[in-house]
Formats: sequence, structure tokens, C-alpha cells
Amino acid sequence: MGMATATYPMNRAESQAKAQIFADGTARAQVATHDIGTGTYTVMTQIAAENLGLPVQKVHFERGDTKLPNAPVSGGSQTVASVGSAVKMAALAVRSKAIALATNDSASPLHGLTEAQVDVENGRLVSKANPTTGETYRDLLRRNKMDSLEAESGAKPGDEKKRYAMHSFGAQFAEVGVDATSGEIRVRRFVGAFATGHIMNAKTARSQFLGGMVWGIGMALLEETRHDYHLGRVMNADLSEYLLPVNLDVPQIEVIMVDEDDPHVNPLGAKGIGEIRITGATAAIANAVFHATGKRVRDLPITLDKVFSRLG
Repeated sequence: MGMATATYPMNRAESQAKAQIFADGTARAQVATHDIGTGTYTVMTQIAAENLGLPVQKVHFERGDTKLPNAPVSGGSQTVASVGSAVKMAALAVRSKAIALATNDSASPLHGLTEAQVDVENGRLVSKANPTTGETYRDLLRRNKMDSLEAESGAKPGDEKKRYAMHSFGAQFAEVGVDATSGEIRVRRFVGAFATGHIMNAKTARSQFLGGMVWGIGMALLEETRHDYHLGRVMNADLSEYLLPVNLDVPQIEVIMVDEDDPHVNPLGAKGIGEIRITGATAAIANAVFHATGKRVRDLPITLDKVFSRLG
């Protein structure tokens, strides 16, 4: 058995976003970020929908064009904290415009109320005191002969990192078997627990954690770039010789997500999960190999020849 702890800083960069509400009752959020397969499309749509009071089916998220509001790259576990915060602020800004339009419109059932007295749910602006009183975005915009409302806003870090420690945390546990004759290593079970602030989407987050732990197996036991030391060329630059974990290398994996309420990190309370998932995985496996053999292998990957030579 082996275990390792993990920590990774909460990174955040300045980001801008635009949000629009249309007369047909749909909405759009736009940011010049990119989705590398980590669920950015899904999470940004969720954030916009939640703060506009709309079903996710009525919100479209656009990204990946430099003409759109500026945003940082997807790296350093910062996309949700940075881009998501900007999307939230832009959605709240255009929502405020819609509420102001309604409360100043004598034809609106919300006329005369303050913004603090109005809420939005399921695409409908309603009085908090009497939720039956209100109207939809669609009715509001069409009555005022408007095709859309839009707002651009952003979010950026302040001095919070100077006042608070901001990290994601994790602990990973590996059960490993080492064949005493051949030195072959098999990860039999893997458990990871992670505290990464507010989890925006449990399904996509779990998938990221699972993927990171599988990467940890590859880093610990299989993956190695071999160079020709005379020419400097990579000698195994294809998947026939650069080894990656396949299904038979991946054991039962359990992911435990510890939801946190951290009001200091960013407007969403979210911390990155891009790197924390692999940070302790390799060390947990290496510690399990040490526990099984009494021999410490410090150069990765921990291959059969290294373990066998130490067992011998």
C-alpha cells in the first residue's frame, strides 16, 4: 500500500466575457478561451444559465475566436476560476440591465420595484415578495421593441493571495502488487480524495480526476521519452514504443470529492482541478512499490528492470 498527499495553487488571471439576452428568450455567453476537452463548454454554459436564471438548454456558449472578449489560455488549472468568474460577472451585468428595463417600464408588472426586490427564475423576472408577479425576458424585450440586451464585464485577481493561502488539496492511495520473480508491477486499486473548492459539475470533475489518476499510472510505470544522445532525436515518438496505460493497466478507481466553501478565492469559490489530480498519483504508486519491496526507485518510470535489479 502507498499513499501521497497533494497540493496545487489556485491560479487565476484577468478575463473578460460578454453576455446577451435575446428577444426569443435565449441567451449567449462569449469568451475567447478554448476547450481542450475538460468540459469548458458545459461548465461555462451552466454558469451563464445559473446567473441569468435560464435553463441550460436556452443558453449558448461561444469561444475560441480572438474577436471575442479576452481570456487566458487553458493552463495552470485556471480556466474555471478565471473565465468562469468573468462569465458570471457578465451574466449578472446583463441581468441587471434587464431588471432595470423592467422596473422603469410603466407597462411592466415590476414597475417601481428596486433591483434588490426582483429575482429571475426559469427565464422570468419576478417579484421576490410575490413570485406570481413578473414577466419573461421575451415579453420584456418584445414590448420594448429590442432584439437583445448585452453587457461585457470581467474579473481579475486582487490582493487576496497576499492575505490567504489558496490551494487545492488531495490525498491518493494505491494498492500495488509486485511479482517477486519478474518484478512486474500492477496497480490493483486506486483511491483519490480531493478538495478543490466549489465543484461546478460533478460529472465532468469526476472524469478529470479519473483521467489524472490514470495519467499517474502512466507516469509512474510506463511513460518514458528516449533520446538518441548523439543526434538529440526522440527515438520513441509514436504510440507503438511510447507506452501509455491501456484498459488492463487501469484498476478500480474511486474518486472522493470534498466540496469546500471558500469565499476568498474568486466569485465562484472554485479552485482548479486540472493538475491536482495527478500531483500525488505517481508518488502514491512509488510508495506502494517501496512498501512491497523495501527498495526505493527514484527515477521514473519504475520499470521491470529497475525493480528486478533491486530485488535481486
